[in-house]
Amino acid sequence: MNDSEQAALIPDEGEVGIVEHQDFVSAERFRFESGGSIPELRQRYETYGRLNAAKDNAILICHALTGDHHCAGVYSLEERKQGWWNFMVGPGKPINTSKYFVICSNALGGCQGSSGPGSINPETGKPYNLDFPKLTVRDMVRAQSLLLDSLGIERLHAVVGGSMGGMQTMQWVIDYPERVGRYIALACGARHTAQAIAFNDTGRQAIITDPGWQQGNYSTDAAPDQGLAVARMMAHITYLSDVGMQSKFGRKRRASAKEHFDVEFEVESYLRYQGKSFVTRFDANSYLYLTKALDRFDLHSPESLDATLSPVTAPGLVVGFTSDWLYPPQGNRELVEALLRLGKDASYAELEMDYGHDSFLVRAPKLYKLIRNFLER
Repeated sequence: MNDSEQAALIPDEGEVGIVEHQDFVSAERFRFESGGSIPELRQRYETYGRLNAAKDNAILICHALTGDHHCAGVYSLEERKQGWWNFMVGPGKPINTSKYFVICSNALGGCQGSSGPGSINPETGKPYNLDFPKLTVRDMVRAQSLLLDSLGIERLHAVVGGSMGGMQTMQWVIDYPERVGRYIALACGARHTAQAIAFNDTGRQAIITDPGWQQGNYSTDAAPDQGLAVARMMAHITYLSDVGMQSKFGRKRRASAKEHFDVEFEVESYLRYQGKSFVTRFDANSYLYLTKALDRFDLHSPESLDATLSPVTAPGLVVGFTSDWLYPPQGNRELVEALLRLGKDASYAELEMDYGHDSFLVRAPKLYKLIRNFLER
């Protein structure tokens, strides 16, 4: 690439430019919290910025349920799709890659290059499918810790994540307090509500009852796409808010439908598009495993929330959003209240935004300021 082409990808607001993913492979058997194991651990990840000589400027970003390792930048001049948090990560941006070395990996159990149900078991030469072990958020975090070991990073400047990424962030400061300098957890909580579990199970049932699921033993060209699309549509509704959907769609109609149940309203068209596009990039079994891992996540267990959070030593910032009804603000506040009871250094911010659970994925100057200031304080 010549200088002018690279410059086109790095405008004034601070782009990381063209990026490439990398793969960490550990030939040592990886053991899960459940007692199961896989013969090889693979994690796909991307990095942005440079690791300094002291190796103390690293920030780990943990993605949400349907996210992946592609957090910032683009893959080529032709493929200009930006990473999912591109507006947050880059030179001069809130997570400033001129100062920090940023790492984002595809979570264990995912389907974008890390070990998951769709991965090939080297012992059999076939996909794991449902032979992949029972998965927890703690397993995801321990896999990330092995990735950091391979990079020679003993201690992180920060861990940052939203939703499932926020749960991973909290698990990091509980399991590896000596390795985390500070943390930011957005739109998460100590455990799922009954409503959140109910929505997840409805999505899982849509997949499992799809004739194409075949007890998890489907092929890539005959997958349970209809079930996965419905699961995505259901989940996507929970990521939005009533105010946001009303302002974006209201009761706007498309051209008259030819058939009785054709798409009639714009919101129907939007959700069906979300479902159809999702099946081109996500694996149904991964969706089952990851949503189950989130439902099992419970910092109140096995003793109490205070007991679980007692190992935390790093200062933390927890951010809730007023319109988030999937992970309501009170669930975020509960974490901070428990940390403060224990005498920990913890702060809570509640932002008034109309984008529901997805608010942390939306450009918002007030969120930029919170994250920038906390990382640099």
